[in-house]
Amino acid sequence: MARVFDVIEVPDQGPNEMVRRLPESGSGDFRIGSQVIVRESQRAVFFRDGKALDVFGPGRHAITTANIPLLVGLVGKAFSDRTPFTAEVYFVNVREFPEMGWGTDNPIPVLHPGIGLGASLLRAFGTYGMQITDPQLFVSQFVGTQGVFTTNDIQKRLRAIILSKFRDLVGEIKKSAFDIQGMVEEIGAGVKAKAQDDFAALGITLKSFYVQSITPSESSAEELRQMGLLDLQTYMQLQAADAMRDAAKAGGTSMAGMGVGLGAGVAMGQMMTGMMQPATGQKPAAPAAAAGAMVTCPQCGNQVPAGSKFCNNCGAKLEAAGKLFCPQCGAELPPGSKFCSNCGAKIGG
Repeated sequence: MARVFDVIEVPDQGPNEMVRRLPESGSGDFRIGSQVIVRESQRAVFFRDGKALDVFGPGRHAITTANIPLLVGLVGKAFSDRTPFTAEVYFVNVREFPEMGWGTDNPIPVLHPGIGLGASLLRAFGTYGMQITDPQLFVSQFVGTQGVFTTNDIQKRLRAIILSKFRDLVGEIKKSAFDIQGMVEEIGAGVKAKAQDDFAALGITLKSFYVQSITPSESSAEELRQMGLLDLQTYMQLQAADAMRDAAKAGGTSMAGMGVGLGAGVAMGQMMTGMMQPATGQKPAAPAAAAGAMVTCPQCGNQVPAGSKFCNNCGAKLEAAGKLFCPQCGAELPPGSKFCSNCGAKIGG
């Protein structure tokens, strides 16, 4: 038997609770003449048969046929001589939620433009601020179409929107992972602009969006492949990122060690380009023999893959040591060269 409500209120709705259903399960019976008490930070939305109907703002209200016209129209004039009438009431919290968290569930693969198939896996996290500005639309979208109303369920939906926009934006800006890690403000503004309409369609205003950090992921391409998140080509591309990270770890945390990782990742990306392009019918960027070309480090005499900017033995910066090499064909070039005199490839930039 449904519970009969003479007073309809939620006096203890917490600051982090978006919506509370009354009754918690099933439908309640409400009388003409019952009191609806709504706090300043709340809106009370009557819901029946999959539709969000009449809305009560702050104050104390006595239910009459005049102030629930949509509900009256749905169940029939005077409720077919039946009172109480059945419905549900959702108390929506219209305070601003300023510190909602978001983060990438899985690493995002990012290619490095201009260096073959070099790539990195990135993770990101941050916060966003939101406010429910259309309670009736909000209840219709989450309760009417999705059948959910808990704060956790709603947050999952909002995070899914944010991550979709974040991935789209990272792919559109066509920057390397190294550049992206320094673009937190630009990316934050871009994601906010992209996500605003999707939030508005749910009755929510996206007030702010911040990217707090973008960092390399510890997950390997192999782990992602086993999880079914990578196709074969992307998997091969990301091997360069794994090699770069492993080489950086082997070289320590110094800038020289980081340079070793970068050189290894670039070199592997170039070799993979040479292997894959003939299969796709594309013209290789350099002769096959050049893909494995080696040069001598002037600091320690170690053999280093052509195109490396740092020695993978001593960490010396090759350009700083007076040597400049073409990243495409490995030819030694005069310091300051902007184009390769052997194959014409652009140097730097």
